[in-house]
Parts: sequence; structure tokens; C-alpha cells
Amino acid sequence: MDSRVSELFGGCCRPAGGGAGGPLRGRGGTAPGGGGGGSKAKKKNGRSRGGKANNPPYLPPEAEDGNIEYKLKLVNPSQYRFEHLVTQMKWRLQEGRGEAVYQIGVEDNGLLVGLSEEEMRASLKTLRRMAEKVGADITVLREREVDYDSDVPRKITEVLVRKVPDNQQFLDLRVAVLGNVDSGKSTLLGVLTQGELDNGRGRARLNLFRHLHEIQSGRTSSISFEILGFNSKGEVVNYSDSRTAEEICESSSKMITFIDLAGHHKYLKTTIFGLTSYCPDFAMLVVSANTGIAGTTREHLGLAMALKVPFFIVISKVDLCSKATVERTVKQLERILKQPGCNKLPLLVNSDDDAVTAAQQFAQSPNITPIFTLSSVSGENLDLLKVFLNILPPLTNSKEQEELMQQLTEFQVDEIYTVPEVGTVVGGTLSSGICREGENLVVGPTDDGKFLRLKVCSIQRNRSACRVLRAGQAATLALGPFDRSLLRKDKLRTGEKAVVCFKFIKHPEYLKIGAKLLFREGVTKGIGHVTDLQAIITKENGLEESLGPGQLSF
Repeated sequence: MDSRVSELFGGCCRPAGGGAGGPLRGRGGTAPGGGGGGSKAKKKNGRSRGGKANNPPYLPPEAEDGNIEYKLKLVNPSQYRFEHLVTQMKWRLQEGRGEAVYQIGVEDNGLLVGLSEEEMRASLKTLRRMAEKVGADITVLREREVDYDSDVPRKITEVLVRKVPDNQQFLDLRVAVLGNVDSGKSTLLGVLTQGELDNGRGRARLNLFRHLHEIQSGRTSSISFEILGFNSKGEVVNYSDSRTAEEICESSSKMITFIDLAGHHKYLKTTIFGLTSYCPDFAMLVVSANTGIAGTTREHLGLAMALKVPFFIVISKVDLCSKATVERTVKQLERILKQPGCNKLPLLVNSDDDAVTAAQQFAQSPNITPIFTLSSVSGENLDLLKVFLNILPPLTNSKEQEELMQQLTEFQVDEIYTVPEVGTVVGGTLSSGICREGENLVVGPTDDGKFLRLKVCSIQRNRSACRVLRAGQAATLALGPFDRSLLRKDKLRTGEKAVVCFKFIKHPEYLKIGAKLLFREGVTKGIGHVTDLQAIITKENGLEESLGPGQLSF
């Protein structure tokens, strides 16, 4: 969705000042072609178009792929037509992994015609019937009047269709939470997931801390996971009305898993591990309004960009600052984002309509960076962030997901636990393939380069039992009485800025060509990707020999 859509749906989204690279704003401006009032209506395809404009307003033409569907009207379709529409909806839901967006009052070529109030009411009724047929719910995101050569007001309506999940296959998005220490990351997550505002002294974050020293200092030192659900109607599901994570999962059609990362510089290794190992779909950079860009903020921003993780920004603690201070922090961020090294286009979110536009443009364009200004104490603009998260679509479509699922099963181990009466449990992400409960797999390499057989006794996603795990999903696998000392995390710590050949000096590691690597030793950091793999063997005389590329992955 380009800037023209945003202008039609709730104000201007052009760069400020009319220049390229400026911040996107949520209000003001006119629709494309709206400046030539008084011209005669033109004929196109035998129909009168937009008498108030030289050029009628358009959306981009409808794409065959993707989860966005244009419909001019859905008034009293025949039974045959209705079944065809239902089949179309199934396809769009499949493309969006359970979510689809319908633009009502729009022709296939993107022309915004609009419908009368009676026609729109009838069309929404038909759309609701279609959704019921496929086990989905609809939510009206926004509506807008369009100029048309008619005395009757005409509107277009944007509707979110979300499928009620079956077999616990809800849509799950992972969001890494970055930001400097004391920026309000954990407090914001506590407010979102617990459903209660903070008291100004950090009460909301207490449930998120895992260690006593975190509670005492108020600073996160480890990686924690928090969940926020949305049901099929777009309503928030969190601990305010659910006692357990399992209840949240059962009631949700879409799940946001927040990966709360440490903000202090001495825990940067932990933060890097969270960004590289847990494969977040998006990153949320939290900046305190009263301190601005301080501490590790720039470093976290650089990490997200280096790893190509799409990020949005939340300016917190606006209740502690004057309006001028908040605006100064926003401008400071905008200057950094527009620098050649970033080349981002900031979009300041001030309304529900802006939040919808931000979610759609953010997923479609890597240059868009939404910015929210909110308070975890007063709750100011907190609902705008929830609207954004509710609508935010996945980055991969159904075709890409299907291709990943056709590959061999590969699960990346990020965490290792020992659970009483369960045994060894590993947490991580299924990179490819499908993993089923009771399946036999191999794990490795061990220190001597071997892979060992094991059985997946049970699977849990977001602390809820699950029988089937699909590519891209994060979960924990119970391995029973497997010796956890044979398992370890992959680690890489040494290197320099150059095209170099690394050699593991202690034991083999599992790598793939194209895999991203990020390493740090003291103040030295590096990022790159694997371009070649070579297996090293030791002969009887003690000399080492390379087997050449592509002969063995380790």
C-alpha cells in the first residue's frame, strides 16, 4: 500500500515539507487528484468518474497473490456467486496465514468508486456470511468517503477477516524488544500483557523478572518471553481476563510473543543472542522521552539494521515530559533515521487510522519506520500500539511457508532446561520442515562431531501443548531422559572486519551456507554470513587437511 492509500484513508502520509526522506505524518493533505476542483466528470469504461477531480483516486491494482482482496460490492449474490466468493476468501486467508483484508467499494484495477450506505450495509452482511462459512470473523478497520459524481455520499470500507484457529495453529509473530536500560521496556510489556497500567514506580514489570537481582535493580539481565493475544474479532486477550498462558492461547487467533532483551551494555552479549537465535519477525525499539537517544540505543538500532530485522519505535514516559520535550525526542529520532546509514522514512502515529496505515505500509516497505509516543502510566496512545500489533501481518506468505515445510526437519536449539518429572527440555525455533510429537530425530554435533538419536516426547508452544510444529514456529521440545550435557548452544566470539576463514578450535559447530553470523569480543563486533564450508581432518602424522567446500556441513 503506497502513500496514496494513506491519503485516502485518513490524511496525508507524504514526507513532511514535500521532500523525499522526510517524516510521514498522519494528518493534513488531500487525496491524489483532489486539487483540480470544478472540472467536468470524465467517462471511463462507460461510467462517469469523480467529477470533483482531474484524476480519480486509485489504489494499486489488485494482486493475484497476497491476502488483500478488492470488491466493488457484495449485494445479494446468487448461490453460485456466493460459493465462488467463499472460495476466494479461503484463498486470501491461506495467503495471509489466517488473515485477509477486504477493500469494499474498490474495483479490481484499484479505482475507488465507493458505495451508498445501503449498498455498504448489504455488502458487509454478505461478507459476514462468507466469513461464517469459513469459520472466521470480520472487523471493520476504517471507512472513508470518496468524491464521486453522485448526490448520495459514497464510502469505501476496509475490513479485516481473521480465521478462528483450529488445532492451535494460531498466527504467531515474534517481536524483539530493544532499548537502553531504564527506557521502560519491561514496564511497557507488563502493561500490555497484564492489562493494568503502571503506578509510576515499576509495579507493572515485576511479573516479568526472572531473578532476584532484576527485581532489586529493576533491570533486565536475561531473556524473557511475554505473550499478548488477539481473538478473531481483534479484541485483546491477556492476563487481565485469563489466568494462564494456556487460556490465552486457546482464546487467541493471533499471538504476539515479545522477546524482552537486556538494555544494559554489560548484557549486550545476551541481547545479541536473543536477536540472532530467536529469529524475531520484528523489533520494537523503546526510547525514553525524557532521556532521548542514550546509552545502547544507537547500538541496538544498528544491530536491528545489520540483521535486517524490521523495527518500529516506541517513545515511552511521555507523562513525565512536556510536549516540547517529546517533540524534541521525535525530531532527534527522525534525524537519525533519515541519515544515509539508515535511510528510513519515519511515520508518526497519532490516530487509529494512522496505526492501520502504519501496520500495512510497515510490512510492505522496509523503509517505513512507525513511531509511537505513549505512556505506561496514564495509558496515553497505548491503544494505538495495540491496533498496530493487531493488524500487523506476517512477513512470509503461505507459499514461502509451504516451501519451508517441504524441507527436512531442522530445529535450532537456543535454550536447554531440566524439568522435574519431564527430563531434558530444549527451546528454540523450527527452521524448516515439520516436527510431530513422538517423532524420532537426531541432535548434534557433539564435541566429537557425532549426531545422536532422540525422541520428541512432547511439544509446547507458548506454554500450551501442541502436537504438530511447523516451520517458523518457536516451541519447546521435551526429550525425556536425554543427557543434557551432550547438548550446548552454538557460540562464536572471535573475528575481525575482513573476508576471513574461521576455524573452530574446540569442537565442531553446525552451520549452513548463507547463515548470518554476528560476533563480539570486548569492544570489537562483526557481522557477516557464511559463504563457504570446509571440513578439516587430522592425519596420523598430525597434519591437518581440508576436504574442500561442500563436502561436509558442520
